[in-house]
Amino acid sequence: MRPVRAMSAISGLPRIALDLSGPHEPLGNWMALLADALITEELCEVVRFRTENDGSRTPDITVGSPALWRPWWYRSMGRRIDRYLTDVDVVHVAGRATPRCGSIPMLISVDDLRPLRDDAKDRQRVAQLLRAVRHGARIVATSRSASIEVQRSLKLGREEVTVVSPAVAWDQPVTMGTNLVVNLAGQTDAFLSLAPELVQLAHEQHARVVVLASQAATSRIRQRNLDVDIRSRRDASDVLMNARAVVHLSDGARFPSFTIAALAAGVPTCATPTSVNRELLEGAAVLMNLDDAGAFVESVKEIVVNDSRRAVLIAAGRHRASDFAPSVAARSFAELYSDTTRRVVRA
Repeated sequence: MRPVRAMSAISGLPRIALDLSGPHEPLGNWMALLADALITEELCEVVRFRTENDGSRTPDITVGSPALWRPWWYRSMGRRIDRYLTDVDVVHVAGRATPRCGSIPMLISVDDLRPLRDDAKDRQRVAQLLRAVRHGARIVATSRSASIEVQRSLKLGREEVTVVSPAVAWDQPVTMGTNLVVNLAGQTDAFLSLAPELVQLAHEQHARVVVLASQAATSRIRQRNLDVDIRSRRDASDVLMNARAVVHLSDGARFPSFTIAALAAGVPTCATPTSVNRELLEGAAVLMNLDDAGAFVESVKEIVVNDSRRAVLIAAGRHRASDFAPSVAARSFAELYSDTTRRVVRA
């Protein structure tokens, strides 16, 4: 391993290369948000790059031809990215590409657990991450619960997976929303069972059920001719601004960024009790099993109509969401970057 030679001679801060190519979240790219927070808090010098060309933000450095190397980078193979990022201390990626990095230490934030699960259509992601770990990369999970699943899927030790949660930015209080918003994240069958009662509840409140869903889930919902409004995840900000309550139907495979934004906005939330949701949301949101549809809908009704219950949840939600503010996440990642550079020096 090389010594840490990229440390800025002027600022004394570590230089971190952040890949803006992922993950793709409903409320925006949290790697871009992290980059801005690290700069604002003066914790690191940041170099932005892309392993995919989606045109959403101009990088600081162009890393060759991503279109040419992307198929290899999806397998942790191909041209080493340190050919382009020669003057940084750490490379941090969080998208689908995990390029080889040679002598520069690499961190890989893993947000989506579905490709790691036994029912995944293929196991390419597992092979990709294992190859990256063998090349010296360090895996970063977004929660302790996610870390356990990553360890099990990749057969890694606990010390080989670090936990640092991403940033969630939302600073607009929502006080006049009327809609019942359903954030559908892997529980389409459950939603189709609950939908008639949720629609009836919304009608009683002269409101609408608005569903944030993937293209695949949208197709299935439309086949049922349900009286709901379906919106793309790209519209998440607009949808949240008109929410009275949020129902988070999740399989626990992703970090619940939209739900945490709802808590920050002061929107009471009911969620499925996955291990990730229990870890991150318990005490700030209502967690209810889907086994009893009637009880689940009653819990949703309470956060819609019960003002005293809503007040408690609003206060608790805003307090919990502060744990994921960009400045907090930036400090946590800055500590991780410093620890990573110290490991390089010791080696």
